[in-house]
Amino acid sequence: MKQRQVQAFRAVMQYGSITAAARAIGVTQPAVSRLIADLEHSVSFALFERRGGKLLPTREAMELYGEVERMYYGMERLERVAAEIRQLRRADLRVATMPMVSFRILPAVLSGFVRAFEGVRVTHNVHTSPRVIDLVASRQYELGIAQVQGARQDIEILASFRTHCVCVMVPDHPLAGRSELGPGDLDGVPMVALTRESLASRHVDRAFSDVGAVPDVIIESQPSFAACALSAAGIGVAIVDPLTPISFGDALVRVPFTPVVPFDFHVLKPANQTLSRAGAMFRDRMIATIARMEDVVAI
Repeated sequence: MKQRQVQAFRAVMQYGSITAAARAIGVTQPAVSRLIADLEHSVSFALFERRGGKLLPTREAMELYGEVERMYYGMERLERVAAEIRQLRRADLRVATMPMVSFRILPAVLSGFVRAFEGVRVTHNVHTSPRVIDLVASRQYELGIAQVQGARQDIEILASFRTHCVCVMVPDHPLAGRSELGPGDLDGVPMVALTRESLASRHVDRAFSDVGAVPDVIIESQPSFAACALSAAGIGVAIVDPLTPISFGDALVRVPFTPVVPFDFHVLKPANQTLSRAGAMFRDRMIATIARMEDVVAI
């Protein structure tokens, strides 16, 4: 049984005659007749009989036709699915990010992405950087944004960016009007500090130690959003990335911290794994969006 024979059989069943079937599949009438004869020889039973000048299917032909239609339906469905995948109308995308990028960067990227590719189902989860890295490395997520400490063989960094930490405080804080603040200005000032596991906290501790200043840490907290919320409650000054405080609007004032404390973050994927078409499109949009943001530079 060959595909061309089955095609001819299906056409005869659909159009009711050799002539119409030949016209439908673009071959001659003798060619259709030969294909039907070859198929009958292959299956070892008659498919049609002539009565009064009409070509009538046998009961066996009707039974076979039902299976042929189910087969063609499956093929047509596969073709539709393939077209949807090709046109990015059918895909799954899983993205894990550190909290900082979840308030401005990801919403900006996702708003345009989901409008452009309505069939892509996106899952976005927010985790600490170490957890994001583990999720991407284990291929549970296709893309991630995180701070990376040291070399890793199980992830691939696609793009790297740098911003610099700022001091945040309530608008009526005595230091809110300063153009910049350093460790000496914050000596003994009540503060909300990021936990010591964070990269930024280590840089800040070193800056204070270098000048012999001692911050009055009221609370240690993580991530930056929690530290900002505590600062907005008037508990103390926090030193965080410059993007997170923007979400708090007028509740917080940002003042540059000196010496500069770098806050580096990276777009990453699993090592030795090619991005899906949806993943590649999302990566390009995400990198372009980050590159256009104020206070952020590519490194």
